[in-house]
Amino acid sequence: MNSVLLDLGFIQITYYAIIILIAILCSYFVIVMEANKYNYDKEFLGNLLFWTILFGIIGARLYYVLFNLDYYSANPSEIYKIWNGGLAIHGGIIFGMIFAALYSLKYKGNILKLFDIFGVGLIIGQAIGRWGNFFNSEAHGGETTRIVLEKMLIIPKFVIDGMKIDGVYYQPTFYYEFLWCLLGFIILILIRKFYKYLKVGQLASLYFVWYGIGRFFIEGMRTDSLMYGDIRVAQVVSLLSVFIGASIFVYKLFSNRFSNLYVEEYSNEIKF
Repeated sequence: MNSVLLDLGFIQITYYAIIILIAILCSYFVIVMEANKYNYDKEFLGNLLFWTILFGIIGARLYYVLFNLDYYSANPSEIYKIWNGGLAIHGGIIFGMIFAALYSLKYKGNILKLFDIFGVGLIIGQAIGRWGNFFNSEAHGGETTRIVLEKMLIIPKFVIDGMKIDGVYYQPTFYYEFLWCLLGFIILILIRKFYKYLKVGQLASLYFVWYGIGRFFIEGMRTDSLMYGDIRVAQVVSLLSVFIGASIFVYKLFSNRFSNLYVEEYSNEIKF
C-alpha cells in the first residue's frame, strides 16, 4: 500500500500524518465541547490543550524511540520524522496527562474532572488515529488467510485487501482497536449523559479500564510490540491502567466526599 498522499519533492505528505492530525483535531473539539458544559475559561482551556497536545506528541515519540534505541542510536536523524510513524499512544497519554495535571494544579483546578473530560476526547482520537497504522501497513497481527478474515463480518473488504502485505494476509489488529475505542467513546458519552449518579473521576476511571482491557488483549495479537526483554510493554501499562482506573472507580463509589450528582455538582464550576 502506498503510504504517501502527496510528494512535493522536498517533502512527502503521508496518509499517516494527515490521519494523526485529524485525530488530534477531533480530540481537541470533543474536549472543548465537553469542557464548555462545565464553564471552563476559554483562555485557560486553549493554553492547556495546546501544551498538552505538544507534550503528548513529544512523549509519544520519546516513548517509541526509547524502546527502539538501537535503531535510533544508529539513525539519529530519523528521530524527528514522526510523520513516518512511530508514535506510542501510551507515551502520549502519560506525558500529556502529567503536564495537564501540573498545569491544572497551578491554577487550582480539579484534576479528576479535567481527566473526565479528556477521556472522552482521547478515546475518539485514538480510534481515528489507528487508521494511520493501516496506511503504514503496521500495528497488525499475525499471519492469517483471506477466508478467515472474510468470515469475520465486521471487517470491510477494503481493510481485508489492505491486510495483504507482501503476498501474505495479516490480522488487522489496528481495526480491532479502532472498533474497541469507537465503542468505548459511545459508552462513555451515554454514561455521562444518562447515569445521574456518576461522581467526578469515575468517567476517567472507566476510560482507563475500558482502553486498558482492550489494548491488553489486542496487544497480545500484534507482531510489532514494543518489548522489554520478553515482556510486551503495552500489556504491562494496560494492566496498570486497568488497576488504577478500577481503584479510582471503587474509591469514588464508596466515598461520601463527593456525594452529589456529577452534573449537578459541577455544572456551574467556577472559571479559572
